[in-house]
Amino acid sequence: MLSRLLKGPGRLPPIQPQQPTPELFGNVSVVVPTLNEAGRITPLLSGLSQQSYEVREIIVVDSNSQDGTPDLVKAKQQKDPRFRVMTDDPLPAEWVGRPWALHNGFLHSCEDSEWFLGMDADTQPHPGLVAGLVQTAIAQGYDLVSLSPQFILQYPGECLLQPALLMTLLYRFDPAGIRTEQPERVMANGQCFLCRRAVLAAVGGYTSASSSFCDDVTLARYIAAQGYKVGFLDGAKVLKVRMYEGALETWKEWGRSLDLKDASTSGQIWGDLWILSAVQGLPLLIILTYLIFLPTPLSVPQMLLLGLNGFLLLIRFGMLLAIAPSYDRTIAKGGWLFWLSPLADPIAVLRIFLSAFRTPREWRGRKYGMSAES
Repeated sequence: MLSRLLKGPGRLPPIQPQQPTPELFGNVSVVVPTLNEAGRITPLLSGLSQQSYEVREIIVVDSNSQDGTPDLVKAKQQKDPRFRVMTDDPLPAEWVGRPWALHNGFLHSCEDSEWFLGMDADTQPHPGLVAGLVQTAIAQGYDLVSLSPQFILQYPGECLLQPALLMTLLYRFDPAGIRTEQPERVMANGQCFLCRRAVLAAVGGYTSASSSFCDDVTLARYIAAQGYKVGFLDGAKVLKVRMYEGALETWKEWGRSLDLKDASTSGQIWGDLWILSAVQGLPLLIILTYLIFLPTPLSVPQMLLLGLNGFLLLIRFGMLLAIAPSYDRTIAKGGWLFWLSPLADPIAVLRIFLSAFRTPREWRGRKYGMSAES
């Protein structure tokens, strides 16, 4: 854990919004998968329309939404002809909905675009996001790069739980902006996922992640294993996201993909669960147990164990300070609960355990049977 944290000072700085250069003209095809996203897609559509001439086209791949999502896209198309909407149904039995939609968008995107950019409907891109992302990818020699966003918090429960769930990733993987050498430990975020079109074509689009509920990480690790350079960078200055409404939805929806079991071996999963238990889930419980139940004075072994867990808890609060810029709490009710999120660590680790042993049966309104587990 310390070896990962000590890499922090050497990481690349956050992506900055930039203006495109002439050679980027029409270089990017954006693909957005949607299923009943009318309630939250408007900020994304507005943000994409503010991107400059580097964006050739914006393809919204809709899975037969029943809430008017395609109508919002068509209305935007009247003002910005780069937008178009297509339908990806029917969903093949061996595919999960999100990678299937992205795969279809890739197949129908313009072959003259050098870059493919997948974005989720809950993202809110700033002007200059795409230009800044592409220029950084070129400067750093990345074939694939994705961003960690700034999360928008609104309700008290999510202010407490969401940072604790995010911390389960930070304890297991290198921080954003660090070059990860082992393909099997690469991190990625499909909310903003930029890949060279030639590379995506060479690996067969999203076929390697067809049945994955964490297709972004599965695909990124597969591409890294083929020898391509994959990056995961800090995008808090160019991208915001409002993922889920409240603690219950956060627990249910985000928690079931954070285990990354579709992109990991069983050995990696068990190792990660052990790490999370030892350094995030148990320290607070052990300290509370000592304070409540153990008599004083403590023996030397008891003092050493208490000191070790106190040290781990101190690191945890230090990491909370480090991730504070990754959260927008300006509209949050009870935003101060963010600073108490270490209290939710045992619950967050429990959620990863529960998710690691269960295959999702429903995702974004779609139900899956045994074929989605293979």
